[in-house]
Amino acid sequence: MIRTLRKALVLSTFLIAAIAAPVLAGGPDPTGTTTAEANPSAPLNFAWTLIAGFLVFFMQAGFAMVEVGFSRKKNAVAVLTKNYMDALIGGLAFWAFGFAFMFGGSALAPGLEQGNSLIGLSGFLLAGNAYDVTTMELWFFQMVFAATAATIVSGAVAERTKVTAYLAYSFLISAIVYPIYGHWVWGGGWLANLPFGAGARDFAGSGVVHAVGGFVALAGAAMVGPRLGKYKPDGTPNTIPGHNLTFAALGTFILFFGWFGFNPGSTLAATDLRISVIAVNTFLAGAAASVAGVYYSLLKNGLIDLPLTLNAGLAGLVGITAGCAYVPSWAAVIIGIVSALVMIWALGFVERTLKVDDVVGAVSVHGFGGLWGLLAVGIFADGTYGGVSGLIVGETGQIIAQLINIVTVVVWSLGMGFLVFWVLKKTMGIRASRTEEIKGLDLTEHGMEAYPASAEQAEAA
Repeated sequence: MIRTLRKALVLSTFLIAAIAAPVLAGGPDPTGTTTAEANPSAPLNFAWTLIAGFLVFFMQAGFAMVEVGFSRKKNAVAVLTKNYMDALIGGLAFWAFGFAFMFGGSALAPGLEQGNSLIGLSGFLLAGNAYDVTTMELWFFQMVFAATAATIVSGAVAERTKVTAYLAYSFLISAIVYPIYGHWVWGGGWLANLPFGAGARDFAGSGVVHAVGGFVALAGAAMVGPRLGKYKPDGTPNTIPGHNLTFAALGTFILFFGWFGFNPGSTLAATDLRISVIAVNTFLAGAAASVAGVYYSLLKNGLIDLPLTLNAGLAGLVGITAGCAYVPSWAAVIIGIVSALVMIWALGFVERTLKVDDVVGAVSVHGFGGLWGLLAVGIFADGTYGGVSGLIVGETGQIIAQLINIVTVVVWSLGMGFLVFWVLKKTMGIRASRTEEIKGLDLTEHGMEAYPASAEQAEAA
């Protein structure tokens, strides 16, 4: 088992392991002196990884703007509160439990030596041997990823979910749901060690972050039920427009920008010059998907649908996240275009077939877009990085590993998502009352409005 874990770690995270190895030999290094002496490149790589993490944290602002823009103004404060707090509560949960469950046993840094192929068992509270600069660096970068997975759900269940229940969910997904699956892929767990290709590969999180968040969102939105007025008596959906497309567009720009921390930052090293390929692939996929969204809406309606175009771009970014390091640029364009088409199909499937009310399209963008991203690795990986080769170079093993990963992430995320929201429903309740929903959650849960009438009257005067 130890030999297998080491093999997987060399393939997927050899750079950070190289930085950590001298420190592991001498115990924890809370000042960084020993680490810098052992590896002169460590300060540069630390700065790169932490700055990338700062960019990913700023993506929380992007999610907040997208979600509040696609929601009605009577729920703006509630949406902003959920987005602000799930990152912070989730971060504390990841510090206390999630990081240890995810990376314990990986030996990627001091304090992470204990664990097995199913779950990590060391690194709790970043205490003991985990009080080390390398461990802290890894924790911060992985914490902002956990926060991203958590916040995906907020848009799907917006406008009718109790804030107290949502905050409880944020803690549980960051402490348990996200980290355990993440351990299987990034922490040296069983998916990373599948005997097909290079094992399941997900470079920056199409599955670990986006599919987990997307399918937990599907479970949550199904459990909480649709908004009042969303469906007609015959079951056909009504369109409930958001109140501010300016916010939605701004949020998409912020998310696109933050993705350059999300994907290139996942090298965990500025000395890995593959970051240029990753950045280019990230841009091309997002751009191609956005253009596909524009021309799809033009061909269908003769008009450009801005919300569809924004979500198409985000779907392209989700789709390239798993394979951004493994594919050539032409493949990134194809991945982006297909991501947009997958997202558009999924919007109708979720809303009309499953009858699930997803306010922002999170399930379609992140859930189904994430699955396509995982599959694309097995198709387009060209063997030039990390030993990952797909069908385009004649290798079939990798796509088998990716398909196993796809099934696993859907079963795990849906199963745990339904369990978490069922427990919350039976204990504290998850749905606001009919009266609260009609009035808006801003007044009934927060006692304030994002756009108070007094302010509007004062401006008019």
